[in-house]
Amino acid sequence: MVNKLYEYLPNAERKGISPKKAIGRIVYIVIGVILSLLFLFPIVYMLATSTKSESAYAASAGSIAMFFPDFADLGEAAKNYGNVFANYGIWRYAINSFLYAAAVIASNILVNGLAGYVMAKLNFPGKRFLSFMIIFLIVVPVETSIIPLYSIVKIMLGLKNTASVLGVILPATISIFNIFLFTQFFENIPQGYEEAARIDGANTLVVFFKIILPLSKSIVATVAVFCFIGVWNDYLWPSMILPYAQEGQWPLYPIQSALTTIQSIQGITTGEIMASLIVTSIPIFIIYVLAQKYIVQGFGTAGLKM
Repeated sequence: MVNKLYEYLPNAERKGISPKKAIGRIVYIVIGVILSLLFLFPIVYMLATSTKSESAYAASAGSIAMFFPDFADLGEAAKNYGNVFANYGIWRYAINSFLYAAAVIASNILVNGLAGYVMAKLNFPGKRFLSFMIIFLIVVPVETSIIPLYSIVKIMLGLKNTASVLGVILPATISIFNIFLFTQFFENIPQGYEEAARIDGANTLVVFFKIILPLSKSIVATVAVFCFIGVWNDYLWPSMILPYAQEGQWPLYPIQSALTTIQSIQGITTGEIMASLIVTSIPIFIIYVLAQKYIVQGFGTAGLKM
């Protein structure tokens, strides 16, 4: 059986691959394709449903037609997406999320990058204990700190009303996982670069901003992508800390918190709900595709020295 399948692989023998390895690769590819299709089914369903009216959605429910767009009435797709932007104002919440993400990305690269540089390149008392605490805190669930963090933001700092925007940005500025990533990456940068810069009179900050960061584009891109995804998908914390917008006011909620509000609007159709979900998924898809190469490089390099 193996030899029979191997006959359909004319390049395998030329590349020096044995029949068993060739069949193993085929099985690996087939399983990967099947799993990919399973993961894509919800996205295909959302995309197809976003083009349908409520009656067309009800007619296709429970059949294979639910995974195909309504080609007979493509104007319904424009109506669904138009309502999401014009009537429900999802673009406002998207702007909020982009602004929050930009602030969190900049602060993460600055704060966590400096912390990672200190942990990787500088020697100081208690460094080993601090390294242990960083590893330990990575495994602590974020949910365990939500209530204490809420008390600090609301009571101690008094961040209320419009100032509560800082309550979204400040807690996300420090990420133990990002400090760990920066530390592992910086440890693999040759010490000679820093020594040459210090001979020229550069201090620690100059070395970090002029030497280390330009050499760390892959890990910076990785951290930026994860920060963007984290902020874009954040729902629980912004819903707790941000006030509800009054009539005529600009809403402060990010896009994920807005989805709950939009889906609870009386009279909204399933197609409009799916259209809003598609709109919220597109930026993450674009960001990940553009930065995929840097993410792989960043994790690959950061994992060389553990």
